[in-house]
Amino acid sequence: MKNRITNALSDFFFEYETPRQVLVRNRRVGVVCRLIQLGVLAYIIGWVFIYEKGYQSTDIAVSSVFTKMKGVGYTNEKGKERVWDVADYVFPPQGESSFVVMTNYIITEGQHMSKCPELPGKHNCSSYKDCEGGSFKRTGHGQMTGVCVNSTKTCEVLAWCPVEDDHTIPDPPLLMSAENYTLFIKNSVTFPLFGVTRSNLVEGIDAAYISKCLHDPEKAPLCPIFKLGDIVKLSGFNFETIAKVGGAIGIVVDWTCNFDVDVSHCKPKYTFHGLYGNPTETDKARASVGYNFRFAKHYMEDKLQKRTLLKVFGIRFDIIVQSLARKFNIIPTLTAIGSGVGIFGVATVVCDLVLLYLLPKREFYKNMKFKYTDTHIQPDSESLGLDTSVYYTIEAKAQNQGADKSNVSARRSPESREVCGAFIGANLFDPDSEAGSIETEVSKK
Repeated sequence: MKNRITNALSDFFFEYETPRQVLVRNRRVGVVCRLIQLGVLAYIIGWVFIYEKGYQSTDIAVSSVFTKMKGVGYTNEKGKERVWDVADYVFPPQGESSFVVMTNYIITEGQHMSKCPELPGKHNCSSYKDCEGGSFKRTGHGQMTGVCVNSTKTCEVLAWCPVEDDHTIPDPPLLMSAENYTLFIKNSVTFPLFGVTRSNLVEGIDAAYISKCLHDPEKAPLCPIFKLGDIVKLSGFNFETIAKVGGAIGIVVDWTCNFDVDVSHCKPKYTFHGLYGNPTETDKARASVGYNFRFAKHYMEDKLQKRTLLKVFGIRFDIIVQSLARKFNIIPTLTAIGSGVGIFGVATVVCDLVLLYLLPKREFYKNMKFKYTDTHIQPDSESLGLDTSVYYTIEAKAQNQGADKSNVSARRSPESREVCGAFIGANLFDPDSEAGSIETEVSKK
């Protein structure tokens, strides 16, 4: 028992096994194998290393964005002149990465808490029974009092009176001057894995340059100051169309950097996308169009609380930061190479299938590739003093010489087998002998 354990350990540590290989000289199989290997090599070099940059590690940035608007608007509505500055038309005013610029509005001034009739078409009535006191309707402006106002044929409500009438949207938009407003974007990104921090105010972007530049995709692609009319145009929209009822535009700041070169080459790229408010939309029966919201400014007048209500139509800007940085790393490089080497095995699998199942001489190739250990064959090979593989080589040669000769060989006497065995044993290791070259000749076939 001890000797068995010792022998097993010795075999495990001091023996090496290698697979048996058969050299097949077949043009079709050889061409198929090389074509597959060439395709795998092209995939590894072209796709994995060149396109996907499989030799580099990647990181996504942590970013921060703030914005600043500049510009003044002017309106003259019903003889009332008014100037609008940033504090009036930007919501919210904190300079966030998502904000709204007002381009049109409906104003209702002097509202106070009171009782007044609803708008025609909202809560129509013919008697008090149609106006249930204390109830609300989803599209109404307040709580119904139970009174039907004969002059308007609508229910009376407790609400901010007079109620807002938003049936008519101003056209053209009241704040068309917003087309000339400017937007300043300041963006900072940090790639934690590589310890790199960058700002969109890159080398060469100083105070003197910012004071006179205006972003242009061709002439000034790095300028961080944008004209609203240019943004709308580059997003594919028409300013007057989107300004009337509002919409949404995305400003994408793309940081795609390769840190295998100098960090100064890592610069942002700006693109603009229309998200909502497509001017080519032809469906006039849409339930909701544009972008709008309401806000109120409250004040006191003669000890009575009042408010000015504005329904704002505007363009919503969403600043989206995309980032991907790459740098050489030995670990993904070795992983890509290892996976590529493994894929080379596909050529072997395909060629084996062709050899063993498709070619006319598939039985011969099976005998050459596989070594059988059947017990009823082993006595014949041992009686001849041959290794089983050599025995099968002789049998395969005999089969190729014709069925008649194979039958004669199968019926030969034990004495003739001994003579044959002695002859092969004497010449097996002689490279110049006929028997010693049998396996080579069969392989070439």
